[in-house]
Amino acid sequence: MDHSPAATPLPRSWPPVASGRFQAQAVLVGTGIDLTALGATERTGGAPLVVDLTGAAPGAAVAGSGAGVAVLFRYGAVVFFAATPAASADYLATIAPQLRQPFSPADRETESLELRVEPAAKEAIDGSALLLADASLEKLQVVADVMAKSVSLAHHEKNIEKQFERIEPFAVNLDQWGRGGRAARELLQHLGSALLAEHRVVAGARVDDTPELLWDHPELERLWARLRDEFEIRERFAALHGKLALISRTAQTALDLLQNRRALRVEWAIVGLIVFEIVLTLVQWGLAAG
Repeated sequence: MDHSPAATPLPRSWPPVASGRFQAQAVLVGTGIDLTALGATERTGGAPLVVDLTGAAPGAAVAGSGAGVAVLFRYGAVVFFAATPAASADYLATIAPQLRQPFSPADRETESLELRVEPAAKEAIDGSALLLADASLEKLQVVADVMAKSVSLAHHEKNIEKQFERIEPFAVNLDQWGRGGRAARELLQHLGSALLAEHRVVAGARVDDTPELLWDHPELERLWARLRDEFEIRERFAALHGKLALISRTAQTALDLLQNRRALRVEWAIVGLIVFEIVLTLVQWGLAAG
């Protein structure tokens, strides 16, 4: 049993900074994270798991050393707040045993956002920064929710583009792919990949769902909606869903054509055998009559 010291849940009332600025970075590290092994049992409601990267008193890192905190999501995303690159790398190495199908550093999707805490400010997007009146834990969880969905979408968007490139020959020229079982196997692989991607986006990341945290904190819904619009979560999800549907239809249509073509060849083979039998019978009758 793993006893990871890095998974220390923070109190819900923890305020990271009273004023100033710090960086948020979202990273998609794998297809999933075992949150139970990281202390997720102490979460309240549907809030994502927040852990202190220092292992010390909550708040010490963000205000001082910069080790920061991390917000974890079961579909493989981690969002760091006020964390140094070294602290982020160390924490990801620590939770590596709890990752499902981890990505290599080169394959990880990342996204950054600057947060500025100004008590008198109106919460809004100011250029490339997010203005917050305060940086409560619940607000960080809302920010993390949108950023985590964004990197998940980015990962699937790249994979779907690759699927489009691979499936293009089927749509452009079916004749080149209509012979043998290799084409059918590849088409089935494309269908499977598209269905898996759709499952991970819809059932895993729940990109189109409102986070459960807002049920207990409806006052944060406006902030969440602003961020969702800023990262174009709805539009990107709709576009991704449309591409997945197109890939599925293209692969299914091409597979149906291949199967029909194969069935037609079988029918022609049967007709050929019948004709051969008739010719053979006629020849035998002719030889017997002669």
